[in-house]
Amino acid sequence: MRAGFPDFRLGNVLATSFTGTLSERHGDAVERIPTPHRLVDWLAVNGLAVDSCTTAQLDLARELRESIHAAATAAAIQDALPASAVQVINECSAQGRAAAILTPEGKRRWQLSSASCVEDALSVIAADAISVIAGERDGKLALCASPTCQAAFFDTSQSRTRKWCDMNTCGNRQKKARFHASQRKNPRSAE
Repeated sequence: MRAGFPDFRLGNVLATSFTGTLSERHGDAVERIPTPHRLVDWLAVNGLAVDSCTTAQLDLARELRESIHAAATAAAIQDALPASAVQVINECSAQGRAAAILTPEGKRRWQLSSASCVEDALSVIAADAISVIAGERDGKLALCASPTCQAAFFDTSQSRTRKWCDMNTCGNRQKKARFHASQRKNPRSAE
């Protein structure tokens, strides 16, 4: 990993993890893929290694990221999917060359050819987004309860009532804020 950049927020769902490369969208936004090399790093961490990335490919990746975010947000609130977002997701999905591979553990893994480029990796992310947004997986899209985050995430908890995109960041931040507010309200309870 390259030093000097914010850590990646990794999740179990490729598409929503990808949208998490821009966090705190309604606060002080944190861009986790500010350079083409950083996108290469993120793809490698997620099993989609490519050799290089141009500025134009980074722009395409960000366009896909924002389209997935817009479509996933609309799906989470049961609103109509934005036509422009659907178009970008579909175009990215159709333009790539990747194969689904079955691992010895019975899991699906995506394999890019040795000559793969960023567009091939983006097609895998777009295909993952399609399966999530179309409701093909066991779980539900939800929005983070943090007012500064509101990231779309895929809730696979048994009750489907998860509130935070990431308990270690948004969840803890909200719990700390509630604790400090209660301490200010009832200063004697701290004694």
